[in-house]
Amino acid sequence: MSTTPQIPKLFATLLSAVLITACSDRPSEESAAKADGQRKPNLVVLIADDMGYGDIGAFGSEISTPNIDRLAQEGMSFTNFHAGATCSPTRSMLISGVDNHRTGLGNMHEIMADNQFGKPGYEGYLNQRVVSIATVLGDNGYNTYMAGKWHLGGTPESIPHAHGFKRSFALAESGADNWVEQPYAPMYERVHYFEDANEVSLPTEDYFSSNFYTQKIIDYIEADRSDDKPFMVWLGYQAVHYPHQAPREFIDKYNGVYDAGWTALRQSRFERQKSLGLIPQEARLDTVMDKSTLDDWRLPDWDALSPEEQKFNARRMQTYAGMLDNMDTNIGKLLDYLEDIGERDNTIIVFLADNGADPNQLPLNPAYRQWYTQNYDYTYIEDYAGDYSPMGQKGAFADYGPGWATAANTPNAYYKTYSTEGGVRVPFIVWYPKAVSGGQRSDAFTYVKDVFATLLDAVDVPLPGSSYAGREVHAPDGASAWPLLTGKSDLVHEASEAVGYELAGSVAMYRGDLKLSRNPSPKGTGEWELYDIIKDPGETRDLASKMPDVVAELAKAYDAYQLKNDVVPVPDDYDPIAQLVKNSAHGAHH
Repeated sequence: MSTTPQIPKLFATLLSAVLITACSDRPSEESAAKADGQRKPNLVVLIADDMGYGDIGAFGSEISTPNIDRLAQEGMSFTNFHAGATCSPTRSMLISGVDNHRTGLGNMHEIMADNQFGKPGYEGYLNQRVVSIATVLGDNGYNTYMAGKWHLGGTPESIPHAHGFKRSFALAESGADNWVEQPYAPMYERVHYFEDANEVSLPTEDYFSSNFYTQKIIDYIEADRSDDKPFMVWLGYQAVHYPHQAPREFIDKYNGVYDAGWTALRQSRFERQKSLGLIPQEARLDTVMDKSTLDDWRLPDWDALSPEEQKFNARRMQTYAGMLDNMDTNIGKLLDYLEDIGERDNTIIVFLADNGADPNQLPLNPAYRQWYTQNYDYTYIEDYAGDYSPMGQKGAFADYGPGWATAANTPNAYYKTYSTEGGVRVPFIVWYPKAVSGGQRSDAFTYVKDVFATLLDAVDVPLPGSSYAGREVHAPDGASAWPLLTGKSDLVHEASEAVGYELAGSVAMYRGDLKLSRNPSPKGTGEWELYDIIKDPGETRDLASKMPDVVAELAKAYDAYQLKNDVVPVPDDYDPIAQLVKNSAHGAHH
């Protein structure tokens, strides 16, 4: 565990030309709310979707993310932060501080097992047994705004308007086309957008998701500036969820960058992460992905591809990089706006991803191809016949497959959906120079449920208990990271505390630097594995046989976690991809 001040030496092409001076003296106040004796600080929560651990410059990437990097340089980066392995369970914990098995997202609705439907905590949307951070802050004098992907419900009782947001523009589904109003997969007949309490349509001109959501937030803040109330922002970008799309100038910016392939990119990011001190020198890269039993998720040999295949695949990664670059540009636009109105210095900003990178290649699925061609008069990206310039534009759904997803997750193992580090370990950055000294990193274990408690602690608002506004609710049980952020502690969770997790049959128990996990095929064997995730984020050295007592202790702790949170285990023959197909056949809302 270390929190020694460090200012990453990143490539000049990735960073704005700004000299950062980190303050060595911390404020003595216990909360940010007391830092200036004036009104409470604003809160901004920025969420990237399906973004790999190594995809931003501050975490070792070659992708240009100067605005996110600046937040890291001037704030604290958490290098051992864990989310859920898919989007809606993570978001439900982030917004409530409650385990996903109690929030209504015990499993992501699209892959819910047959035996889970109808069970408490598996409603498939954010239920009324939890209190959102927007509700709590709204009741404490904040204006609350949301824009972007919601994925926590699409009924009048479950949209953002019903969970405390004064103003909101929300995509209800897990994703959508970024250029026009249409779904991205056959599990959705259509997509649903809501502004406040009303279902609305997207504009037909000049729409791109990241641009539009950012401007919505700016418009909401601007409309209420005269009331001089603090505000809370929840901005959920569709970037970089499938389909990968971006304005062409952002994609063309990376011409030639990825011509050496995914293996070379993974290695270069790995070495850069070591040089930046993000991972120890003894860390190793996982090789299991080279032998995956799931054909679509096996790491291909770049050198075995034809020149045309390499050209096609390089453009796929360019498209992904351009989409992420565009998101960072939009974050910069929001930060500039806050600066212009004099609010940036009084704003706590957090940035995180909801889970690790996604290796799925939907266009390879025959059922998907049939749906796509029946519903949309668009060109397949693999039919471009050598001209890949339309990739990522209107009419083209791009993905990037397991090769680039593996590089995105560097140094972590495997992908989204699994409790491997590649599924659950994501960047988390907190920026607030008034109370948090800049240029710091912490490798203290931190969990997504902790963000709720941290932000309320920062603005001196009490956590809700087991009842709220006359209704019985689940009390948040995450730990506040504010003492660590303000130099009063080196830990968020005591070294003896065990923290549990489960999703779709993949499970984990964290304690100190150790993680006990169990994953089904194709990644796992269904047996317990034990890793030191500080020394070995690639999960290459299973310690289970060397530490059987620890395995027994943490397995017992998992049983207690499962009982406490009413976890409904998936059947032995459960397959999330097969379940997705089955649930889609019955409609997205089952």
